[in-house]
Amino acid sequence: MTQEDGELDSLVRKRIRALRVAQGWSLEELAARANVSQSTLSRIENGQRRLALDQLVTLARALDTSLDQLVETASDDVVSSPMIDATHSLMRWPIKADPGMTVVRQRMTDPPPDSPSRMRAHPGREWLVVLSGTAVLLLGNRRLRIETNQAAEFPTMLPHAIGAEGGPCEILGIFDRDARRGHQRGESARGTGGDDRPS
Repeated sequence: MTQEDGELDSLVRKRIRALRVAQGWSLEELAARANVSQSTLSRIENGQRRLALDQLVTLARALDTSLDQLVETASDDVVSSPMIDATHSLMRWPIKADPGMTVVRQRMTDPPPDSPSRMRAHPGREWLVVLSGTAVLLLGNRRLRIETNQAAEFPTMLPHAIGAEGGPCEILGIFDRDARRGHQRGESARGTGGDDRPS
């Protein structure tokens, strides 16, 4: 076993114990959920028993995580810089652990569109928080004011648009893969001269 393998082995054992403790489970409770003996689980956590792939899969499932997350090592690229789109006053960060997810920060100055034809609907889900100012979210037939530090989460199959109210506002949004694709298609259709809001 190389030093790197030994470090991963130790990390996985610590992670199993930490996840168990975070759930508030005793050795006995996790052992019952994973269908292993309490002594086997204790030896796994303490490094006295070899880690077997089939047991790791079972333990990951019992701990409500995935095998990938259980054996994931720290990457060197922990800090990332945004991709800046100055034309639309926004910054984007991909979420490395889930390439389908994107975080977007945008400053808005315009109110939401006054025409329902400019509202968009597409597959996906969005979550956003207002960092400063007041935003207005048009969602179907509803008009919702979102104040600083308030958040909104909604399915993007509802026609929607967002804008500022009473001055500039800044939002931080999280888009799943489908929502991100819907916005990218919208941006392509409008080109650089159109209304490019993340919602």
